[in-house]
Amino acid sequence: MNVRDLHPNIKLRLGVGFVQRLLGIMLMPLMVIHLAALYGAAAAGVLTMVVAAAGIASNFLGGHLADVHGRKPLMVAGEVGAALTFGLLALANSPWWQSGPVTFVLFLLNTCLASAATPAADAMMIDVSTPETRTLVYTINYWSINLAFTAGALIGGFFYGEHFTLLLTAAALLSAVTALVVRWWIAESAPESAKEQAAGVAAMLRGYLAVSRDRVFLRLVGAAILTRAVEVQIGYYIAVRLADEFPEQALAGLERWFPAVDGVAMLGILRAVNTALVVVFALFTGSMFRRLPDRVRLYAGIAVFTAGYMVLAVSNSGWILIAGAVVFTLGEIMNVPVKQAILADLVDPVARTKYLAAYGLVPRLGLLVGSLCVTVGAFLSPVGMSLLYAAAGLGAILVYRSLLPLREARRAAAEQDPAAADQNPRAAEPARNGATS
Repeated sequence: MNVRDLHPNIKLRLGVGFVQRLLGIMLMPLMVIHLAALYGAAAAGVLTMVVAAAGIASNFLGGHLADVHGRKPLMVAGEVGAALTFGLLALANSPWWQSGPVTFVLFLLNTCLASAATPAADAMMIDVSTPETRTLVYTINYWSINLAFTAGALIGGFFYGEHFTLLLTAAALLSAVTALVVRWWIAESAPESAKEQAAGVAAMLRGYLAVSRDRVFLRLVGAAILTRAVEVQIGYYIAVRLADEFPEQALAGLERWFPAVDGVAMLGILRAVNTALVVVFALFTGSMFRRLPDRVRLYAGIAVFTAGYMVLAVSNSGWILIAGAVVFTLGEIMNVPVKQAILADLVDPVARTKYLAAYGLVPRLGLLVGSLCVTVGAFLSPVGMSLLYAAAGLGAILVYRSLLPLREARRAAAEQDPAAADQNPRAAEPARNGATS
């Protein structure tokens, strides 16, 4: 299986998704900086919190609407809304008109529309993929996210200031193009059974209540939070430790070309190494790991990923830290596509976007755990924090170990009777797990 064999929706969605992420990474931090310039840092923080809360609410609303009305209407609305709001933002920050309140309202609307469309776009990737192709699809998607992150951050950083209006205008034009692509070339993919779902607020609340009671899904969320909590440490505890403890030093062998680096500079190097390796190697993971079954790739990936972060928690040697970054990046490349494929295989197809909307809380919960680790790190030694990361990685492996048999049973049932498996995905689970689902 290669990219040419994938469903047209997937190839188009990967392209549209790259543009969306590029614009988001390029402009969202700049919008926060712009609000701070307009209202001050304290007020900008409050306004940003309002936008974030509205985005979460819109994500849940979009998850319900996409299950009831289909994926495409939400995706089209999101792209058209992005084009309009970016265009109006350019006008409200142009030489002819400057309005802080309008800028905030448009930023809020843009975030809400994008968040509402996200579960539909994610669900479409699952709708038109198969269990055999999902690891490939999510590998490409993972590479695309990191490439968009790199390009968006560079473009936004270099062109912010005198060219802010130009950036917003370009974003509006790109969003208009992606809106046309979604409208004319991407086909609806929602299961026929989704049409039977009830609309309305009460039905939405019942749907999310059912999601919250799905213990298989809760185990998926729990495992994802454990790995996410370790991943964000580079921006929390590890960042604080390096800033406080890392002695300024020249990297051995490079003294003649590079000045000595402090902890903050070292953190930037580690982030750069991670991003560069992902962009360079992520697309080759299919050939690198093709002989490894998903089970081995997942367990080994999480173990290697965790080991790399354990090194970052304790070492004050520049090259050892860089080696740790290489190690955790390799583990990340190994396990992330497999985890996403497992999620795709185990969520209920009838309520797929609701599950993906709820799963969207994982990054936010991971950030919460990451911030708590800064406090915990004030009382634990670096070795203690390293062991805490090891416990999180081991916990994630054990949870996924309990889920893989369910995934295999689901796949086997789908091969025997695809229609029945889509209508009643839990029927494929082993009897001992039936009561916990």
